Amino acid sequence: MHLPSVVVFDLGKVLVDFDYAIAARRIAARGKMTLAEIAQFIQQSPLFLQYESGAVTTQQFFDEIRRVTGFLGSLAEFSQCFADIFSPIEPMIQLQAALQRRGLRAYAFSNTNELAIEHIRRTFPFYASFDGHILSYEHGAMKPDARLYEVLERRAGAHGADLLYLDDRPENVAAGAARGWQAILQESPEKTLAAIRQLGLLNHS
Repeated sequence: MHLPSVVVFDLGKVLVDFDYAIAARRIAARGKMTLAEIAQFIQQSPLFLQYESGAVTTQQFFDEIRRVTGFLGSLAEFSQCFADIFSPIEPMIQLQAALQRRGLRAYAFSNTNELAIEHIRRTFPFYASFDGHILSYEHGAMKPDARLYEVLERRAGAHGADLLYLDDRPENVAAGAARGWQAILQESPEKTLAAIRQLGLLNHS
């Protein structure tokens, strides 16, 4: 069995949980739209994909949110409303630390946006321990687009089975597996930890 030298972590639903309903409630409390209308807007508007793919800036994103929802606060207030929606998945954070102690390099690999990352960087110490961060909004591509996977490979200096990839989205995992990465679909921390143990990566951590 080939042991990987690099572990690649998705962020949302792998290392941190999130709930956009929290953001919707806060925005509704400061605007003209109902909670149901804002929730529908978050789910259906292309604005969010544009933001996470880097097609619009944080200021442009905020301006459009303010125009649509009537949000009354400043960008700083909106940032808190929008981004403070994450909670740690502790067993997975402990896994990241254990694999790095074992000598694996670790990379964050996420479809995300600037406001979310600024909040995660401030709030969760694990983020600073990554060897690198490959984020969709910085590269104009989102998983499962091959271009983002190519960026990860170049940054990590690793290809194929040297990479171990954890993600909660089947299409993203499939794209990694198609490149020869060792890929694990995150269904629960318990299942992921069991799969890691089967690879022999936690026996001496």
